Amino acid sequence: MGVAVWPSDAHRTASPETVFDRAAEWDALHAFACDTRAGASLAVVSGRLRQGKTYLLKALTDSLGGFYFGAQPATQGESLRRLRDELTRHTGASPPNHWLSWEDAVDALLALGDERPVPIVVDEFPDLVPQSPALPSIIHSAYRRLREPGRDNRARLLLSGSALPVMHRLFCAASPLHELADLELTLRPLDFRQTARYWGIDDPALALLVHAVVGGTLAYRRYAGDDAPSSMDDFDAWVCRTVLSPLTPLFLEAHHLLQEETDHWDRALCHSVLAAVASGCSTQGEIAECLGTSLTDASHCLALLQANDLLCSGPDAFRPNVIRLHMTEPLLAFEHAVVWPYRSTLEQQDAVEIWRRVRPVFDSAVARPHFAQVCRDWVMNFAEPAIFGARPETAAHGSLPDPARHADLDAEVVVRGRSDDRTKTLLSVGVARWDEVMDLHHLEHLRRLLALLAARGEDVAHTRPACYSGVGFTPGLRSAEADGDVELIGLDQLYRGQ
Repeated sequence: MGVAVWPSDAHRTASPETVFDRAAEWDALHAFACDTRAGASLAVVSGRLRQGKTYLLKALTDSLGGFYFGAQPATQGESLRRLRDELTRHTGASPPNHWLSWEDAVDALLALGDERPVPIVVDEFPDLVPQSPALPSIIHSAYRRLREPGRDNRARLLLSGSALPVMHRLFCAASPLHELADLELTLRPLDFRQTARYWGIDDPALALLVHAVVGGTLAYRRYAGDDAPSSMDDFDAWVCRTVLSPLTPLFLEAHHLLQEETDHWDRALCHSVLAAVASGCSTQGEIAECLGTSLTDASHCLALLQANDLLCSGPDAFRPNVIRLHMTEPLLAFEHAVVWPYRSTLEQQDAVEIWRRVRPVFDSAVARPHFAQVCRDWVMNFAEPAIFGARPETAAHGSLPDPARHADLDAEVVVRGRSDDRTKTLLSVGVARWDEVMDLHHLEHLRRLLALLAARGEDVAHTRPACYSGVGFTPGLRSAEADGDVELIGLDQLYRGQ
């Protein structure tokens, strides 16, 4: 990947005020677009739907006098006609001759950079490729011509897309476009702290509940009619008047999201897989057993959901051969754990009574595991290394059989650091409880886990027990913290501390 030359501070354009907390992404795009070096360059911008890619790219072209084209599923002839018409409006020149092929269109687009660096955006690029499979090779050939000695073109082409499997395929190492990319940028959902600021929520408990419902997708505040809960007392009513109301776009968003991301796959199976994960199934075998389907069918569906960044997987912190899955999009978890059995009823009955009935399910199946994930995210993104004695390398869920109790002992936040050998150093073993005041018996749980790990040969001499709570800690546990026996992390530290 090439290194963009930053424009001087005097010429750097600040990100638009309406672009929330995307300063790093804006700076990277602006640096790429304003790179004054000779030679055409290419950037790849990807990310799931609703993350603000289009808004950011339009703001970039507007601020720098660039050209933006939003692709749509259409025939090649229709796409070429639309592009020709929009390019004509942009340049103000006489309409070009009818383009017979993408070779003509790509040459005309890149010619915009003959006189100065200029951003040229083709948004939702994957929509063009099914009807024009040679397009990546055509762009590659055009760049090879522009990079010949004596050419001074400085086009800054940005290809963007939301279809993640297609974007990965188009720009993988085997693709003709891969070697051209000077910048690869992925827009991800806001993290839990950014989401609290975006929704204007100061109360950490309320912020976590809202994040458990809508996650960090920027568009969802607009989909909720810019309606944010005013307090914890307003949370239940907010859920009823937004995500559970057929009058808001949020009501069907989970359905639309899955439909758009999974294309024509067996959506019924995808919904069932997500419902199984939302119910607590975390391994491929558990999911297949829950659905009564074969491992092969389940694995195909799981692979599709992971390719679209709707599920992610990782090894168990204590048993690396056990691969655990969890949903990356909170709205899908909320949908399949809470709403799915009552969707048709919600279209006919008042949401308040249904929500009263399913609120315990939300607390146990959504808020609790979401809190644990937020704790893991805090470890990786915000915690000071001194808390664990070293910089964390991974934070994951761990589960270990306890022969004495004929049951598994779980730790929701297992932190490992770098090590010279194959096994990463065990820095901390922690339990996370969203709605429990934590007491000394939680510390005893951790001590039992550490004893089992030591019996298995794990070095736990410097492993720090940790308790994460959304409610608080008893005086006894606070005393243990003062003695250096345990680390206690509450909501204030998760949202405001390090």
